[in-house]
Amino acid sequence: MTSHDARAGHDHGSHDHDGEAGHDHAGHSHGPGHSHAPASFGKAFAIGIALNVGFVAVEATYGVLANSVALLADAGHNLSDVLGLIVAWIATVLARRAPSARFTYGMKGSSILAALFNAVFLLVAVGAIAWEAIQRIGEPVPVAGKTVMVVAAIGILVNGITAWLFASGAKGDINIRGAFLHMAADAAVSAGVVIAGLVILYTGWTSLDPVVSLAIVAVIVWSTWGLLRDSLTLSLAAVPPGIDPIAVRRHLEGLPGVAALHDLHIWAMSTTETCLTAHLLMPGGRPDDAFLMAAATGIRERFGIGHTTLQVETSEATACALAPDHVV
Repeated sequence: MTSHDARAGHDHGSHDHDGEAGHDHAGHSHGPGHSHAPASFGKAFAIGIALNVGFVAVEATYGVLANSVALLADAGHNLSDVLGLIVAWIATVLARRAPSARFTYGMKGSSILAALFNAVFLLVAVGAIAWEAIQRIGEPVPVAGKTVMVVAAIGILVNGITAWLFASGAKGDINIRGAFLHMAADAAVSAGVVIAGLVILYTGWTSLDPVVSLAIVAVIVWSTWGLLRDSLTLSLAAVPPGIDPIAVRRHLEGLPGVAALHDLHIWAMSTTETCLTAHLLMPGGRPDDAFLMAAATGIRERFGIGHTTLQVETSEATACALAPDHVV
């Protein structure tokens, strides 16, 4: 009987192993490859960080001069985005490091931690913004509407450009999606601040400034919630969003010669790469390499799972007797 560790198997590192599936002596099949390493977005991170650092300095300065909590709130949020971009950039660098004896998957999981950090950090930051805005609603102070409007307009440009730099990677990588969403939300928020500045300029309605700040908070929480949910579940080794575990089970159970399936596990190795392990009961005997190749290729092409380990068992007597809470 082979090992019962559902995560037993090796990491292919940075090499592409398409077409190289096979048995090892323990009876495991290692999938024929994995998705390519995510783009580094190094230039996008460098440009985005530089633009936002400069804008934070300008926005904070004029926020103080104009006595605008909306500008100061947006400056604080942009500062948190700078930190978030730095963390996300570090994670993309770490995720590309080769595996080691201790970190057998490399440090790919750092991209999940970076996304989780960004989500939590943003929610903490907006709490302080909301508190300050609520206090100012009861005691509004004069605001230089024209200054607010001009500075926020610059923010639309800065954040819009930065969001565009990450747009191509936002769909397939929640770490990059976090950077994109923050920048896109900031561009929308800056547009709201421009509108508030215009209204204050012509009406003198200073209470609108903290109201806009609370709207900023609402936008940030709304845009961050999905990122928090996905990054938290991935950090707990949940099945990644977009993969139906029931469909995966049915696919494996439908393979020729498979009588039963147990100990199925699917989890994210990083924000772009997914692993699968499963035990197949095949009473007709151990399959050849062609079966294992086809199985792993099918899983990759249909579900986007690039790291597959299949353990074959030929009889109920040798099948792994796992505790109920371990059987999937």
